[in-house]
Amino acid sequence: METISAQLKERYAPLKEQKVRIREAAKQLGVSEVELLVLDCGENVTRLRPEFESILGKIETLGYVMALSRNDEVVHERKGIYENGSFGPHASLFVGKDIDLRIFLQAWDSAFAVAEFVNDKPRFSLQFFGKDGLALHKIYMESKSNIDAYHALVNEFKHESQEPVQEVIRKEFQMENELSDDEIDVAGFRQVWETLKDTHDFFGMLRNFKVTRTQALRLAPSEHFAKKISNNALRQALNAASETQTPIMVFVGNPGIIQIHTGPVKNIVDHGPWINVLDPIFNLHLREGAITESWIVRKPTTDGEVTSLELFNERKELICTLFGERKPGKPELESWRALVAQLN
Repeated sequence: METISAQLKERYAPLKEQKVRIREAAKQLGVSEVELLVLDCGENVTRLRPEFESILGKIETLGYVMALSRNDEVVHERKGIYENGSFGPHASLFVGKDIDLRIFLQAWDSAFAVAEFVNDKPRFSLQFFGKDGLALHKIYMESKSNIDAYHALVNEFKHESQEPVQEVIRKEFQMENELSDDEIDVAGFRQVWETLKDTHDFFGMLRNFKVTRTQALRLAPSEHFAKKISNNALRQALNAASETQTPIMVFVGNPGIIQIHTGPVKNIVDHGPWINVLDPIFNLHLREGAITESWIVRKPTTDGEVTSLELFNERKELICTLFGERKPGKPELESWRALVAQLN
């Protein structure tokens, strides 16, 4: 093990010197991000005991921080305070004014405290990974954070093992099995869609009728309920939301978490292959060329129809979803509906 970690450290060194981001370096080296991170265990990285509920239960004590969740195509960063945490067997929640998360702890496997040095100044974070070594969620300290509470948390949950290796279970991607359209009760499926009462019932409908999400959109009751549009739609939507100051909701997730921004977006910026939102409390980075399908989707609810823009990658995975700002009991914003009507 020591020999393997020493060899990996040697291979990683030049990429580190070139300031290649750790996720990208892991891809180049054919390993997972966590396997590179643990090379610094006992130095700038501290392994924590995987007591996720207990750790997350103390995050509010850190005060104002930055929450980061991502998948391969999208990075979602939101600043604020972790408030109103609740933990359940299927999903856990933080539902605060700024930090809004749906957490699936069964996918979480390891946790670390990390000190990254920028211009000789440490930037502290807590980082959580899945069994495959992919990063699920990171919490970064800000200048306004309670750094004493952070160090107290790290000391409390420090793991007895600080070995520079981490076991991972490598997973080969398998496309979700999709039944042929002939095997689906299309008439029944469409009837249920047309009579939905809550957006959260949509996933249950997919499961009950054994349809994949993109197949469901293709088999929708009509184009009113699901319309495929150009992959320029995200750019159109962000620019229009910025120009009209229409508050939106931006959902980004991975197997372990869904992170949500609610509010306006203002500063839309291109950088290389990424389209970005660069606002004081919210940053979004999306690799625009990775979008292979874009759909306008409408779901009936007891508060009226709810409209979303859903973006998929080449694996037919949902990578990002946009809604107009809304709360239960209130109808959808007319400004959002008008914005969506202009997408093509």
